Amino acid sequence: MTPTPMRTTAPCRRQQVTTPAAATALLLTLTALGGCAAERSAPDVDPPFPRQAIIAELQAFQQGLGVERTGNFRRFSDAQDAVYRCYFTGQLELPASYEALQLIESDEPGCPVDEQAYDVFFYPIEAVASGSSPVSPALADASLERALVVVAHEDFHNQREAGRASFNIAEAAATLTGFLTTRDFARFRYGEASELFQRLDHEAERFLVKARIVNAYYRRLDSVYDAHEAGDITRDQALALKAALYGELERDCGASEPAVSFNTCPAAMNNAGLTFDRTYTRHYPTWFEMYESLDRETGTTIAAFRRVLADGPQTETELLDARESLLRRRSVEIPERQPQRQPQRQPQHPPERR
Repeated sequence: MTPTPMRTTAPCRRQQVTTPAAATALLLTLTALGGCAAERSAPDVDPPFPRQAIIAELQAFQQGLGVERTGNFRRFSDAQDAVYRCYFTGQLELPASYEALQLIESDEPGCPVDEQAYDVFFYPIEAVASGSSPVSPALADASLERALVVVAHEDFHNQREAGRASFNIAEAAATLTGFLTTRDFARFRYGEASELFQRLDHEAERFLVKARIVNAYYRRLDSVYDAHEAGDITRDQALALKAALYGELERDCGASEPAVSFNTCPAAMNNAGLTFDRTYTRHYPTWFEMYESLDRETGTTIAAFRRVLADGPQTETELLDARESLLRRRSVEIPERQPQRQPQRQPQHPPERR
């Protein structure tokens, strides 16, 4: 595992993080080393922030699954409650991903966009992957399930291989990895009988249901807009079909089993909201199939995902080709350590659900 350096004025030995518990202890206290204490400058110590210890444990745990440590979530910043983003697009436009949506980012909540002229989605984001993302007030105040999933998702997003693939492909991989990592962490940290584990146990499958629904309605709505652009139907006819389809989408996703770390329906029932969710759902079934083909083992899956992303797939065809190539040599992708092989610990009761 990656060592955590200490600031020194002369060469000193570095402590190594070897277990999730050690990572937590190292984050909270820096033990003086013989011969170096007098030479070391006094460290700047930030006050503890909400969930600091459990986030550190999760990050140490996911290192054991093959996720390299990032600089994310090591500090707290209340400079802004959340990252406020206003996404919008035309009423008969359906971009391929949220990268193609029009965007206004501000320091204040709200969307300064005419909602009569555009489809609008306002999103107060808890964290944006940067490699040094802080814990925001929104993330600190989120449910424990949501907070853990966000941390795991963003940390995987900052793995070097993720930047080589298209944004849609990488987002879906990070989404599934986030669900698997936090589920396994809850099992390891609190035990299978814990409420936290029970709540997180089927998030990956719940999102698969959402992905199939979102993807199906995206295609249907896209066909309507293509027909309008081709002149086969009028604007009024297209808007009427759009309203009917969004009504069906709301009923179908609303009938799904409730999730605990994400919305089962698009947060905004319009083109901006659907496009945003489509970014995460488009390739999710493909990644999920790969997870199943790897016997649903999280460490093996993460290693395989990173190998596939390293090939830089930009399209579904390239993703499928990279996946099939890897599965033919899957024996070399199995990591040495799996969560169930880690030392057993006495399960602890998680904090009450917020």
